[in-house]
Amino acid sequence: MGLLQEKLAKHPFYAMAHDIKERGIYPYFREIEGKQGTEVDMGGHHVLMFGSNAYTGLTGDERIIEAGCQAMRQYGSGCAGSRFLNGTLDIHTQLERELAEFMGKDDTLVFATGFTVNSGVIPQLVGKDDYIICDDRDHASIVDGRRLSFATQLRYKHNDMADLERVLQRCEPDKVKLIIVDGVFSMEGDLCKLPEIVELKHKYNASIMVDEAHGLGVFGRDGRGVCDHFGLTDEVDLIMGTFSKSLASIGGFIAADQVVIDSLRHTARTYIFSASCTPAATAAAREALRIIQAEPERIKALWDVTNYALKRFKEEGFEIGDTESPIIPLYVRDIEKTFVVVARAFEEGVFINPVIPPACAPSDTLVRYALMANHTKEQVDESVVRLKKVFQELDIIK
Repeated sequence: MGLLQEKLAKHPFYAMAHDIKERGIYPYFREIEGKQGTEVDMGGHHVLMFGSNAYTGLTGDERIIEAGCQAMRQYGSGCAGSRFLNGTLDIHTQLERELAEFMGKDDTLVFATGFTVNSGVIPQLVGKDDYIICDDRDHASIVDGRRLSFATQLRYKHNDMADLERVLQRCEPDKVKLIIVDGVFSMEGDLCKLPEIVELKHKYNASIMVDEAHGLGVFGRDGRGVCDHFGLTDEVDLIMGTFSKSLASIGGFIAADQVVIDSLRHTARTYIFSASCTPAATAAAREALRIIQAEPERIKALWDVTNYALKRFKEEGFEIGDTESPIIPLYVRDIEKTFVVVARAFEEGVFINPVIPPACAPSDTLVRYALMANHTKEQVDESVVRLKKVFQELDIIK
């Protein structure tokens, strides 16, 4: 074994992965044998799927599948280059125009993944004399984006507006101060305190970027997101979104005013030096965007089943924190038990996701239960009964 391999073998996550594999409670990389819907087959198990981000329930929609197939027939399977050079298709720019209108901004840029939006955009917005200010529970893509920046990097306690103001007071008043925050926090399901953040923006002459990965297709008019939900779209300088959740595809975008977009179009490295979003993914996202606007009943169904699930989990004594979204954290507060819960739930026919450090503090471990518009109340009831059995077995709830 070489020095590299020896170093990697000593990493604590390497050891933990091997340990939980040997104990038969390894929860990752399970193979789904078909379309991702409310019920799926995995390795010989038929399970209720409550571990997906497909909030609008569109991943198996035949209209979206056909749009992707037609795009492949017309444009081929890939673009063989970046948007900057030979990789821009007319459907890319058409989607960008539709997204700009939908998000209420001048223009947008479409990237190959949501992660590369944050990791590519953030470093280009601020320089060595500026400040990036993040909520300490922001998504890993935001963390990696700020790490690539030369700006001074500051964090504030989760949703603690007094702490955010304390951080802003430390900044030089004549320098750019960019506050970056998740609209919906992806593990706990709570919302950012955007109205209060906007007040502080004006008080300290700051700018705001909101990640709408889990807000798009869920909150606001026709799913325009948390910024629209609060009526504050015009107050937010940049809005980021993904296609891999409510838009049933893969890719991402940044929406902003024309000055910001024109600058990023020529400087964002993950946009210039990455191959562009595939024709099929672009067409699929565009069709999904049109569907969620044409079918408002889809988002209503999502909220009906979400509110029902929130009520049922509270009734049965689960600890679910401050969630206000289709993401429902079921707190376990023990790393080992979290893995056991996921394994036992799978045996009982319910697929959920473990959330452990570094995604949370060791005392805040949880399993993440997420809803889609096409889940039924009967499926929710069935899952609650099975999960309560598991949580009681492990003495997590009474």
